[in-house]
Amino acid sequence: MGREITLQKDTMIVSETDEKGIIIYANEDFCKIAGYSKDELIGQAHNFVRHQDMPKAAFKDMWETIQKGKTWKGIVKNRTKDGGYYWVNATAFPSQSANGEKRYLSVRVKPTLEEILSAEKLYKTLR
Repeated sequence: MGREITLQKDTMIVSETDEKGIIIYANEDFCKIAGYSKDELIGQAHNFVRHQDMPKAAFKDMWETIQKGKTWKGIVKNRTKDGGYYWVNATAFPSQSANGEKRYLSVRVKPTLEEILSAEKLYKTLR
């Protein structure tokens, strides 16, 4: 099953993708928690770190929301390079590059235990 990595209170995972969901930026916290170097993350589809426990419906909702120009928030379980996992309280929103290309930013912080338990319960109904 892999071990759980618990985020520290001051951890802030930040990433940016192009309009197709390909990672174009990953901060140090993302690399540290997920266990990948920047070179391993850049150029990958963001779902590269999606944990198999996550229902596809959650990400379908996220993509539909951000493609409409709105902000999406949710509790997400991601996997690490070594097979572990970590929970995040994610906020994803649309942005634009200087030349007008669509981009998506995601900022993830430590969720509360209550948020994790609620998400686990919900996700069981969606799988």
